[in-house]
Amino acid sequence: MIHKPLAALQHETPFMPPIQFVVDRREHNKTLAFALKNRYGLSWSQAKRLVEGRHVKVSGQVEPNVTRKLQLGKRIELASGTIELKPEDRKKLADKAKRKAEKKAEGGGQKAEKAKAKTKPGVSPPSALRPPPSQRLPESTIVYQDESIVVANKPVGLTTMRHKDEAEEFGERALKFLPKTLADMLPILLGTPNRPVIAVHRIDRDTSGLVVFARTRDAAEHLTKQFRKHTVERQYLALTRGTPPAKRIDSVFVRDRGDGRRGSTTKADAPDAKRAITHVQVRESLGNFALVECRLETGRTHQVRIHLGEAGTPLCGETVYDRPINGKPLPDDSGATRPMLHAARLGFVHPDNATTLNWEAAPPEDFAKLLESIRKQ
Repeated sequence: MIHKPLAALQHETPFMPPIQFVVDRREHNKTLAFALKNRYGLSWSQAKRLVEGRHVKVSGQVEPNVTRKLQLGKRIELASGTIELKPEDRKKLADKAKRKAEKKAEGGGQKAEKAKAKTKPGVSPPSALRPPPSQRLPESTIVYQDESIVVANKPVGLTTMRHKDEAEEFGERALKFLPKTLADMLPILLGTPNRPVIAVHRIDRDTSGLVVFARTRDAAEHLTKQFRKHTVERQYLALTRGTPPAKRIDSVFVRDRGDGRRGSTTKADAPDAKRAITHVQVRESLGNFALVECRLETGRTHQVRIHLGEAGTPLCGETVYDRPINGKPLPDDSGATRPMLHAARLGFVHPDNATTLNWEAAPPEDFAKLLESIRKQ
């Protein structure tokens, strides 16, 4: 690999496309400098010069912070000519990625073939070939369905949809052996396995509750417009450490508030700044804890978790947005094993007939049990 001086780039006309890669598990939650060093052997100072020179993008946005923590599946792009790969290095990297995907696909395929060979005609396949219990959805998951939309009550621990960067990283063959998402599993439960659903929004993996999917392109476009205009009704229930003030929280989010975490900033002109508004009401004040209702006016990533954390009342079970910048985590005596957040109410205009529809879903068992335990305390 050849590392060219940044000053020389201004006098060079690059004839090669930008260098891109997708953050893998080794680089997940590591700094941008670590990823550049891991991928291309850059020193800290070289990585710093690249980043501060605005030659590096993360998810399509110029990233000025070399210490930014990266998340799995994020796409990193280096400007043309900043790092020139020798032909043999370029081929080596391509061959390595290809072998990795083929190995995963072949490994899973061999296991399936072996299990299939052991199955006698007319006998049900062994349990190893069936989806594990964690990948089977109860029929009650579907709250509403018609030819255009399906509303589901997502269980905890299930990803809403596959991120496009993750799909690009692993390839179609290898994706078959990754854990299924809600979007993957719904068509089977609907009885239309060859008719995929279209995700128009998402909730966190460890958040439960109501999600809507489109079943046609027209419905997807109609619903997407409603989400963009912030006309969709979304109400969450949360268990918090302490009691937050009942108010309208209005702030500006950035991907890195200064310690690698998403959060609010006072710099409204930041390149990736997005306004976030949450209406907070306290349903029950329970000593050191509270049952809180949050209505979203906007729908930013981790919005409720961030706003409640910044209010000094993070979710029970929260381990990311539970501390001030560069500070220590706030104590959590709740015993929660995940962030206690549930999408309890969802409402929007039906894309076909303009009818206003609303649904409600009770919190899952772990949420209800923890709430009852807190009430007894």
